[in-house]
Amino acid sequence: MKKDIILKIENISKQYRLGLVGTGTLSHDLNRWWHKIRGKEDPYLKIGEVNNRSTKGESDYVWALNNIDFDVNRGEVLGIIGKNGAGKSTLLKILSKVTSPTTGEIKTKGRIASLLEVGTGFHGEMTGRENVYLNGAILGMTKKEINSKIEEIIEFSGCERYIDTPVKRYSSGMKVRLAFAVAAFLEPEILVVDEVLAVGDAEFQKKAIGKMQDISRGDGRTVLFVSHNMASIQDLCTRVIVLESGLVVFDGAVVEGVNKYLSNVIVLDGFIEFNKKTSKSKAHIHRFEMKNSKEKITPKFKSGESISFSVDIKIKELIRNPIFSLRISDSNNTNIITWRSNDYVQDPLGKNKNSNIKVTITTKELYLLDSIYSISISFLDGKELLDYYEKFIDFEILPSKPNENFYSLTKAKTSNSLIYSIADWVAE
Repeated sequence: MKKDIILKIENISKQYRLGLVGTGTLSHDLNRWWHKIRGKEDPYLKIGEVNNRSTKGESDYVWALNNIDFDVNRGEVLGIIGKNGAGKSTLLKILSKVTSPTTGEIKTKGRIASLLEVGTGFHGEMTGRENVYLNGAILGMTKKEINSKIEEIIEFSGCERYIDTPVKRYSSGMKVRLAFAVAAFLEPEILVVDEVLAVGDAEFQKKAIGKMQDISRGDGRTVLFVSHNMASIQDLCTRVIVLESGLVVFDGAVVEGVNKYLSNVIVLDGFIEFNKKTSKSKAHIHRFEMKNSKEKITPKFKSGESISFSVDIKIKELIRNPIFSLRISDSNNTNIITWRSNDYVQDPLGKNKNSNIKVTITTKELYLLDSIYSISISFLDGKELLDYYEKFIDFEILPSKPNENFYSLTKAKTSNSLIYSIADWVAE
């Protein structure tokens, strides 16, 4: 089947000059002009470093994007993910013609509608209704076309009561609602959406994602979607591009792309030690480690494999009602499972003053899909919280091989998409 390419990105690069000046000084601009009239290459294209915001470089020039190349097919929903500073927003601004590329070319068929930042393109003194017409005109719509859609736009946005009020009095969420409604209902061939949907409430995010699905599947239109919410990426997108320091490091299937992104932003280690010598609490957690079925400390496991979570706790004062809990969360911050010591055995942790105890939780038939998961732990004396760590360490469930049976999810009892699993507890 022949692909219908609606957007083609060819060797797109964007260079920025750091400091208080913009793209360059007058001398640099003159030098560029002199090279151009002589038919020579821009002398500053060879200068510059990778855009790594966490390190101090030696050059005043950075490449926010560096020779980006990809095609987008009609009806495709392309997710663009990466760490802050990876180049996502720069790419979308170039596609939306907010800024121009330093090198390269963009070829497109049809109109692009962009939703990049809260209130972008809105005039604060104009009413919501007037801004709908203004944005529609910018997108190339006639007044007749806007009139035919105006009621649907207002209804979808949920801003009907305020539609004749100046948008300077709108909340950021209301601005996003109206801006998205305009961009979606004026039927662009390509809809570009940055992280702005995160500003909206849960109800609006659900409506917006549903609308984008309708646009792509029902109308055959194309969506480019940037988000740090991996649940939205997996629900909506048919393909993912991962950016890192201005480069495309992955282009392909959604699940593999999300795992690539998560493996880049999360440092995996099988243990961690906490230094709390000055802690005034009655007890504190000293060490945490994970082991596989072969008793090896590791952060990588197979689904269904036995995992042992061990915690060392230092007791300074008498603990009358000790309770230890461990929670596993997925990459979407959904609580997968929580174990509490008082649900399993009576008084498992001891009460002695100036003592050390070790709690080991060993899973039985915990079947998880391949992804990155986070662990949170807490130690209490009854209702008094003595020590806790929120999502302080991560572990990875590896993809199964074809001949392995680790995805037998029917073996796991599920309730409301959360997994119920039995675990053995040992306190020493």
